[in-house]
Amino acid sequence: MTKQIKQLLNDKAWARWTALVLVASMMFFAYMFVDVMSPLQSLVETQLGWSPAAFGYYAGAEYILNVFGFLIIAGIILDKMGVRFTGVLSASVMFIGACIKLYAISNWFAGTAFDQWLSSWWTDMPGSAKLAAFGFMIFGCGCEMAGITVSKTLAKWFEGHEMALAMGLEMALARVGVWAIFTLSPRVSTWMGEPSVVTPVAFCTALLLIGLISYIVFTFMDTRLDHEIAAEKAAASQDSSDEEFKISDVKNILSSKLFWVIAMLCVLYYSAIFPFQRYATNMLQCNLHMDAQAAADIFRWFPIGAAALTPVLGYVLDRKGKGASMLLAGAVLMIACHLTFALLIPVYPKTWLAFTAIVVLGISFSLVPAALWPSVPKIMDARFLGSAYSLIFWVQNIGLALFPILIGKVLVWANPGVDDPMKYNYTVPMLLFASLGVLALIFGLWLLALNKRHHYGLQDPNIKPNTAAEEAEMLSAEE
Repeated sequence: MTKQIKQLLNDKAWARWTALVLVASMMFFAYMFVDVMSPLQSLVETQLGWSPAAFGYYAGAEYILNVFGFLIIAGIILDKMGVRFTGVLSASVMFIGACIKLYAISNWFAGTAFDQWLSSWWTDMPGSAKLAAFGFMIFGCGCEMAGITVSKTLAKWFEGHEMALAMGLEMALARVGVWAIFTLSPRVSTWMGEPSVVTPVAFCTALLLIGLISYIVFTFMDTRLDHEIAAEKAAASQDSSDEEFKISDVKNILSSKLFWVIAMLCVLYYSAIFPFQRYATNMLQCNLHMDAQAAADIFRWFPIGAAALTPVLGYVLDRKGKGASMLLAGAVLMIACHLTFALLIPVYPKTWLAFTAIVVLGISFSLVPAALWPSVPKIMDARFLGSAYSLIFWVQNIGLALFPILIGKVLVWANPGVDDPMKYNYTVPMLLFASLGVLALIFGLWLLALNKRHHYGLQDPNIKPNTAAEEAEMLSAEE
């Protein structure tokens, strides 16, 4: 008599894809809030009185607390408390930080005693910039905690299924959020007549509340899945208490050479992408001599290239593999794009050339994340997967915190005496971004060499055939 195996909730396609939509919605709205002010840099400088250096400090503030250990704590919370508690906590923290930032740039704060006190010290940043940076810092804690939570959630719900495709679709939806905000932010800023930074920030803050509600709905599904898993283990007379996460696991992760190669590849690559997003609109304004909306309309296609290709690449990774090779290709494309912005666009300021470079950069941005994040469960034990993700994000956040600040200072250094945000020369900052791509390529080659030597499976497909018949069917499909 054949023993019947009960189907779990995540074995049902409708359930796991519904779970994906709910958790990805939270990240969609989070990514919109991250870049809500990026297309408005020139408006922020003229309306709020922020300098490029102040804007850089504000942009880097998102990652400050994460750099100083919060992300490590977030990973421990995730592995100890689970995806439900951590997801709701992260979404709530994002909403609180957004409210603080919204208050900082509003008329309710301007001119208050608190504003005057904040403005009285460290005059490189006005009071509104300091408080907005603080709110962005709180938001950043929630956002990065949400990122590692979603990664572990999808690894749990899509184990043995379309994991790379699911992670690719989640990242694609997040990229669409960037496209949406670069499309909407300049337009929403004029909804009330005169251009205002407040309106788009308020709009995105409301969306974060919707994201929190979406994740709360998901927690009911995840509770049911956990009950089914526990019942299945009990029916199979298994010990339902798997080996639990221990604090000493963090030391084991940090002592891994492979971890550090992946973490350095991550920090170098992402430091050339996310800080670039903060300055891309103004860079295009200065080089192509256009207004903020026209420049944002060009840059908004950057995440669309990533969104379109990331799920496709996830599908390929699930069935064909070659993840490490995709990482190398993405680094090469990124280098070429930043060199174009640094050397070609200033002397040949053509819209089609800028648009092409933006789209190719989006392709690069689809190759690297699509291959990177599904590879982590292959090399890290499930019990400390959350901590592994959090430590990678922690290293990444060091670069994401420092590079916006560095770019802001380099921009001021490269433009002595220039106080018009439409006349900046961006050659040196773009060369700096390109150099990060070169270093990322070196670490990608190192990772490929380690994989060949130790057979980590980074080039292997994620979906494994369960039977000889399935294997033959996969081989036949490939032919």
